[in-house]
Amino acid sequence: MESYGPEERALFEGAGTALYEELVSAGGLPVEDRRLLKGGEWAAAVEQLREMGLISVSTDGARWEAQDPSTVQSRIVSPLGQEGARLLTESSHWATAFGTLTHTWRKAAHAVESGPFIYLHVDQIDHYIATLVADCEEEMLTAQPQAIRDMKLMPIGLLRDTALLERGARIRTLYQHSARRNNVTRQYVAEVTERGGEVRTLDEFFNRMIVIDRRVAVIPSKETHRVALAVREPSVVAYLVDVFERSWERGRPFTSREASVMKDIASEQRSMTLRMLIEGHSDPVSAKRLGVSPRTYAGYISDLKDEFESETRFQLGYTIGRLGITGQDDEDVDQDDPGA
Repeated sequence: MESYGPEERALFEGAGTALYEELVSAGGLPVEDRRLLKGGEWAAAVEQLREMGLISVSTDGARWEAQDPSTVQSRIVSPLGQEGARLLTESSHWATAFGTLTHTWRKAAHAVESGPFIYLHVDQIDHYIATLVADCEEEMLTAQPQAIRDMKLMPIGLLRDTALLERGARIRTLYQHSARRNNVTRQYVAEVTERGGEVRTLDEFFNRMIVIDRRVAVIPSKETHRVALAVREPSVVAYLVDVFERSWERGRPFTSREASVMKDIASEQRSMTLRMLIEGHSDPVSAKRLGVSPRTYAGYISDLKDEFESETRFQLGYTIGRLGITGQDDEDVDQDDPGA
């Protein structure tokens, strides 16, 4: 079977599609058309579509003609889906195989996990978490204040998490509202929720956290961002789970049907921006707590200036104070009109 990857798809979506549409609309093209010959703009596309069976030369050998794509699609797409399923299954098998070694290591006298608190340096964190996920049997809770920024990391996390879901475990993930505008995160969420994972977003800032089977939690160390802390003390893990559950209850479901909730989310982000102003946080701190860039946060401030007809931040702060606005949605319902 011919292998089709990202580069072949890019050619197909670009020149291939343009050529096919031209063939259909024109009823075919002469084989001597300069665009189709070697060095022409569609030369590579001609070869690809011919290999796929989407075009063929007419019986008299004079013209390229388009063929019905429905007869070709299943032959190209189905094997890719089967290969993806095979890789997910193989990934799950490998995780199970490594789990056996992990249990052997933990039973040894020199096992790292000899106490309830373990400090993990930056080069140990990913491996430790991967081991925990491979051992997960019931549920993984994750709080991710930042969206997935690196496209290269998304397939790794997706394979890991889908393998976990395929084993019958449950995944609940919490992001900030700003993650809904991140294309990489949206792609990850679509794949995970399709397989039964649950994702919600929250307006306020929270710290990163992963909890596996409610028996071990991994949280960042306050000393430095290059160190994480693994916690196995039952009472501390239970406390962290309770913190997660309270945030989860306030979160809004992150699904493919976004239109119905984006208005409410915009309102919550507006209220959060007001609270940041009232509490006197600097712009970098406020932007981080909202999960957006400083430039985006500056745009939020600009929108508030327009809303309250203020030219400066001082005027904006004065107007907010005069109206008694607190940044709490329920309290500000009747006060957020500057003409009131």
